[in-house]
Amino acid sequence: MHTPPHAPRSRRSARGFTLIEVMISLLVFSFGVLGAAAMQAIAVQNGTQNGDRSRAAMLANEMVSNLWGTQSATPVAADLTAWQGRVANAAATGLPNGSGTVTSCGTNCATVNVYWKAPSAKATAASSAYSTNVVIQ
Repeated sequence: MHTPPHAPRSRRSARGFTLIEVMISLLVFSFGVLGAAAMQAIAVQNGTQNGDRSRAAMLANEMVSNLWGTQSATPVAADLTAWQGRVANAAATGLPNGSGTVTSCGTNCATVNVYWKAPSAKATAASSAYSTNVVIQ
């Protein structure tokens, strides 16, 4: 009689081997799902940060427009106070924990700074900032 070089496995060992394959497949699939969830969380966080940067640029541009309108590098006190209130009002068009300053950088020159800190940021993390310079001529 001729015996094949490799005898077929018994049914019992084949069943156990398939179960191990299924468990490994589930483990690999679980890591993939966790990775996708982490990527989604990062995408949402980046989208929020980009929205904050965009609002900071819009608010700084608003003050620059005000300075150009008055043809002065120093804002009127009432306008500055109202603008700072809009920057700090996160419920409307402002920023979370937002603040804004306008400082002189010379004759007919001003620097507009907008600062904010995301609510999810650590207490020790530095505030985010947007800065722009304007020269009134």
